[in-house]
Amino acid sequence: MADPSYLEQLGSIRLFSGCNKSDLQRIAKSVDEISVDEGRVLTTEGDFGREAFVVVSGTARVNIDGTEVATLGPGQQFGELALLDGGPRTATVTALSPMELVVIDQRSFLSLLDEVPGLARRILASLASTIRELDTQVAERPTSH
Repeated sequence: MADPSYLEQLGSIRLFSGCNKSDLQRIAKSVDEISVDEGRVLTTEGDFGREAFVVVSGTARVNIDGTEVATLGPGQQFGELALLDGGPRTATVTALSPMELVVIDQRSFLSLLDEVPGLARRILASLASTIRELDTQVAERPTSH
């Protein structure tokens, strides 16, 4: 059985918020927590990915085509597209500080979707939110003619 404080920590992550204790216990069995040092490249744009990450502590920089596009912090996730389609990474993510991360691989993720009611809806809502943010950023960019 997972430590109650760990379950509370998982429940505080946006992706898993709203899950009951039983669901959080299933999730805890399916994920790993890792520590990484500042400067560690977590994903590389163009490489194929097989896992997704949720930031527990620390910060990471997101680069696309060599341009910094975002900074990620606690509660934010990245790499989830690889879980859905197994395609190439859309960004390079590098730790800006020592970090604690929750990691889930594709096989565990697909099992969780079957086992945890409502998780798929939360993931879809999270992806929709990300797409809306990106749409807003694109709309606000000056166009060059």
